[in-house]
Amino acid sequence: MLNQRNLIRALGMGYVIIFVVANIIGSGIYKKIAPMAAELHSSVWILVAWIVGGIITLFGALSNAEVAGLLADTGGEFIYLKKIYNRFFSFMYGWSLFTVIQTATISSLAYVFAQSLNSIVIIPGIHGPLQHFTIGGIFYPFQDFGVKLTAILLILILTGLNISGLKSGAAVSKAIMLLVLTGLITIVIFGLSSRTAKPANFMDFKELTGGTVTLSAFYTAMLAAFWAYQGWVSVGFIGGEVKDPKKNIPKGIVTGVFIVIFIYLMVNLTYLTLLSIPQLVHIHESGNQIAAIEAVRTFWGNGGALFISSLILITTLGCTNASILTGARPYFAMAREYLFFHGMGKINRASVPSNSLLWQGIWASVLVLSGTFDQLTDMIIFAVFIFYGATTLGVFILRRRMPEVHRPYKVWGYPFVPAIFILFCIGLFLNTIITRPREAAIGMILIFSGIPVYFLLKRKYSKFKAD
Repeated sequence: MLNQRNLIRALGMGYVIIFVVANIIGSGIYKKIAPMAAELHSSVWILVAWIVGGIITLFGALSNAEVAGLLADTGGEFIYLKKIYNRFFSFMYGWSLFTVIQTATISSLAYVFAQSLNSIVIIPGIHGPLQHFTIGGIFYPFQDFGVKLTAILLILILTGLNISGLKSGAAVSKAIMLLVLTGLITIVIFGLSSRTAKPANFMDFKELTGGTVTLSAFYTAMLAAFWAYQGWVSVGFIGGEVKDPKKNIPKGIVTGVFIVIFIYLMVNLTYLTLLSIPQLVHIHESGNQIAAIEAVRTFWGNGGALFISSLILITTLGCTNASILTGARPYFAMAREYLFFHGMGKINRASVPSNSLLWQGIWASVLVLSGTFDQLTDMIIFAVFIFYGATTLGVFILRRRMPEVHRPYKVWGYPFVPAIFILFCIGLFLNTIITRPREAAIGMILIFSGIPVYFLLKRKYSKFKAD
């Protein structure tokens, strides 16, 4: 019999907005402009990609907000998909969260934290033949092992913090977010007012009609933008701990996404003012540089590089913490439905799902050893947009199935806004298979590995409910 103690509804609208912003603003704001430059080779097209990425994210958030307002509970998308489709599909989403989407997000953020720390204080690694050990010629677990070990330690420490209680984790997220916003505003003010000359091709609008950017290249660049916007949906995972969730979650999601879109546009405009496209491409090709550090270095020198490295440490610390805090809730909800392993449905004396947090932290630590930052992020976006599209399709399904039910929030621009988002998800899915086949294949393997697990669980638990 599962421990049926209930979670405590302790979080108001302010914390919902904090969770949305803290889950979104992570490593992407500092790193992803460089791979976008390598794909698009145009400052104006890069800014367009950020704008389109923000608009599409907002369309998805608006659509998700209607579903969240109708079905809000602990587990987020897992609960939504179970009610829209069936237990099998919702399990596949939850399994994908555990195997790749949420855990790889935690791994990626922790890895960037460790990289930034390494730029300030050199972290010793492993030398000799072990660092060249490979699995299938794809994974090099002991390469940059010192950095990876630091990332793993961060994951385990923050996991322990969140096991101690929700309020302590939420307070950390709030404090870190305020520091990050202050730092980003500082960069924008000093960067845009600096005397550094703008690059020759800065915001050349003629490039929009030059025909040099293909639709496929634009979609591929959007993988980078969407990683930077990724995370807004995670607030739904803690629906069971939010006061008046059917009101506060939709409003919190939309407000948080609007805040992030504005911040991203201003910060990336600052980068493009300070760095030329060839410089950004070189940063991407180097593999060990971060665009934000090089941009700040142009007007504050090495002291500026130390400042931005410290800010990246704080940002990724906050986003990793927020991702750990919210990410474990779906597995808890799944276990309560006999759709995950028995122990994941227990909560401790602090009223948090401690076992779910622990196993999430262990698997995220394993993923740190598995690949590079861009490998992980492209794989995440490919996988998560499958389910984002499915949830948005649920807006149409629920309107038809439950027409008379009160909706605290209805998506603006229905049916066009959700339809556009669904079409974009399909395009992103197909383009990733073509342009990033390795990441797409690994993502699909991890997702489909849940099929035998589902039937094993169905056989194991006598209380397993039929679809």
